[in-house]
Amino acid sequence: MSEPGEPTGRVIAPVPRITVQAFCESGEVAAVIEAAAGDRRMQKAHTRVQMGGAAAATEAYRSAPTPNVIVVEIGTAKGNPLAALDSLAEVCDSGTKVVVIGHVNDVVLYREFIRRGVSEYLIAPIDAVAVIAAISELFSDPAAEPLGRTIAVVGARGGVGASTLAHNIAWSVSRDYGTATVIADLDIAFGTAGLNFNQDPPQGVAEAVFAPDRVDANFVDRLLSKCTDNLSLLAAPATLDRPTDFVEGAFDGVIDVLRASVPCIVLDVPHGWSAWCRRMLIGADEIVVVAAPDLTSLRNARNLFEVLRQARPHDRMPRLVLNGVGMPKRPEIAVSEFSKALDAPVAATVPFEPALFGTAANNGQMLAEVQPGAKVTEVLSELAGSLTGRGETRRGRGNILEPLLEPLLARLARRKAS
Repeated sequence: MSEPGEPTGRVIAPVPRITVQAFCESGEVAAVIEAAAGDRRMQKAHTRVQMGGAAAATEAYRSAPTPNVIVVEIGTAKGNPLAALDSLAEVCDSGTKVVVIGHVNDVVLYREFIRRGVSEYLIAPIDAVAVIAAISELFSDPAAEPLGRTIAVVGARGGVGASTLAHNIAWSVSRDYGTATVIADLDIAFGTAGLNFNQDPPQGVAEAVFAPDRVDANFVDRLLSKCTDNLSLLAAPATLDRPTDFVEGAFDGVIDVLRASVPCIVLDVPHGWSAWCRRMLIGADEIVVVAAPDLTSLRNARNLFEVLRQARPHDRMPRLVLNGVGMPKRPEIAVSEFSKALDAPVAATVPFEPALFGTAANNGQMLAEVQPGAKVTEVLSELAGSLTGRGETRRGRGNILEPLLEPLLARLARRKAS
């Protein structure tokens, strides 16, 4: 069974700024809808949960306009569910969407609900993610491309190499898994993505943030700098001519545009705790927390995990990456102890490789360009596959090639022996 938020190829679109009113018959369903209302994908919607089922909904709307979405539980109370729905239909405004939560898995009843104009029928017991997905899909264009997955990478403290790993993860997603990817450097003042990719674009993410009214697909496309066929960069200017104390939703517009046009967006989030940084992390589909094996990283990572777990109860927990493990003569917290203290597994352990990292940084290259066979490149490739749900696909391809290569390798071995 998969964990909450585990990559399955499906990304639930955030629910737009709508009103949702739920009328429940049971406390269990009411609790699930309350939980859904607190999810990151429902933050723009105004949701209200009441008891009383279809009868209470009908009475409430006799003298009041109906919301964008009515969620009504039908089936635990006595009476004819179709009659209850017909009574509700008499007071519903045109354009209101109705989601029914029922307790009977009956295809005939389902067809009758749909024939009467019900938008979705969910069968109890339900979970919060199913409710969110049902409401989200009511406002999603079926002809639109699937939303891109956002991966936010942040350091538990400054100097742990989070930006370097973010850039290399994006590179690996685009190269190893053939997925069109954008790396967005959100550190306006001190971003290093341009240096790491040996790019110096005249424009970047700052233009979008400082001119939000201009943000659309064409505008953002002009800001992107192409690194490879599958990888583009939304660079930071790395200048101090303007302060960067942005409002909470400063990056929302540009992220929404990227999600609608690119399968994968890697967000290089600066180490800090402003309102907009918090929003970027909580709103991401996947989070990677990069830490060094030291006490400061442990304390900060634990604080981050606690906040993110509370704010994202229906998502997979953040991925923990320990970077620079095995530095000679440096006392380190063991990987197992770090994991135990956070009550979270270590998703990846990146070894201390100063020559490799230093050469890549000085040359404006990725680690795999400097040393393709290095252990760290394989570690990051596997992490990239896990974050995008593509790891099994890549391993599967390897298994297909092995029997084809075996005869060739055997012939080469025989020739060498002779």
